[in-house]
Amino acid sequence: MPHPHYPSADVIRDRFSRAMSDMYQAEVPQYGTLLELVDQVNRETLERDPALAQRLSEYDEHERLGVERHGAIRVGSAREMTMLRRLFAVMGMHPVGYYDLSVAGVPVHATAFRPIDDTALARNPFRLFTSLLRLELIDDAALRERAAALLAARDIFTPALRELVERFELQGGLTETEVERFVTEALETFRWHQDATVDLATYEALHAEHRLIADVVCFRGPHINHLTPRTLDIDEVQRRMPEVGIAPKTVIEGPPRRDCPILLRQTSFKALEEPIRFAGRDQGTHTARFGEIEQRGVALTAEGRALYDRLLSRSRTRTQGRDNGQHQQVLAEVFAAFPDDEGELRRRGLAFFEYRLTEAGKAAAAMADIDLEALIERGLVEARPITYEDFLPVSAAGIFQSNLGGGERQAYAGNASRATLEEALGVPIIDELALYATRERKSRESVLAALGQ
Repeated sequence: MPHPHYPSADVIRDRFSRAMSDMYQAEVPQYGTLLELVDQVNRETLERDPALAQRLSEYDEHERLGVERHGAIRVGSAREMTMLRRLFAVMGMHPVGYYDLSVAGVPVHATAFRPIDDTALARNPFRLFTSLLRLELIDDAALRERAAALLAARDIFTPALRELVERFELQGGLTETEVERFVTEALETFRWHQDATVDLATYEALHAEHRLIADVVCFRGPHINHLTPRTLDIDEVQRRMPEVGIAPKTVIEGPPRRDCPILLRQTSFKALEEPIRFAGRDQGTHTARFGEIEQRGVALTAEGRALYDRLLSRSRTRTQGRDNGQHQQVLAEVFAAFPDDEGELRRRGLAFFEYRLTEAGKAAAAMADIDLEALIERGLVEARPITYEDFLPVSAAGIFQSNLGGGERQAYAGNASRATLEEALGVPIIDELALYATRERKSRESVLAALGQ
């Protein structure tokens, strides 16, 4: 058990995520503009829909809305990934979900570091989508060896950060002073550096193989390449972005607009072209960092995900090359086959729900032989959709590709390799569906036990 005077992992994560947001806003001013736009749209949405405002408040979603962020970084070696896992453990963040992006022509696989229990998620659900470069997917052997040598020669963590992580592991926590130092030192890993570690010729060779490889290999560290606020109306944010001087990507990724939002919808502004000083005297530019927005819905079960994947696949040929309005219209037509009613989603086992006693349920006498649906119909139990806390591989790849300028290869020969990523992490990757299923099961058992089942 941590010492009672050590700040909790939730406190450390909250401080770090706010500090990261401040740093990125200073580095990428358009991100600050994006935050203002998202905040304005969220406020207007809640004013227009009091029922939604009440629901967010009752579901412990309102407080976290303003601080909620996810970010993304890309690292180059198993050694770096291992240390990141230890760093994130200080903040109560665990590797959840395996994402293979190689099938979309992006030579990485990834996991998302995030909190996993309800209290931590309510406090601050900060997530870092963390990709590991797959050097084995680089065709050119000499280039592959050059990239490996560059990665082996760098240390993306400060000595002070390494010391603090070790101290956390030994003593089970950090003091208040140590937490302040930890946040300061950890930010250095994710800070933007205008100076590349390679000469222009090496950068161009790696860039020609794949832009993302150059982004991972040619700099001192895995600069945060985007931070993502959560909106309640992503369509409105997309529509207004040009009005505030932000150029959005062509289409919103993920499912269409629905009465019952599912999974995750994402959009972004296009990556910035930033000046770079290369080793030697050469000057140039690098394009990697951008701003992203997300809108989250209910987590889907395996059956729900299978239906989602089938419908998304069915829509692909029809959405190819269309603008966002046409894209969304096609999606809406195809996804008419996906139930858009919470009761039907629940009864068909397509989405995860958390069950709680209503006030009437708390006052009810013990009863037997009543199933959960009957208890819901009688107003004794309510079913709340469980928010999807994770990512969509297709959406992640789409965001990556749209900000890499296109023109990359369509797929790599490599296959998914969860075991390889787990070896780099040093721990198993947590299955996100198992987390949702456990939360649903425990809530069901709790309400039935309370009613004497």
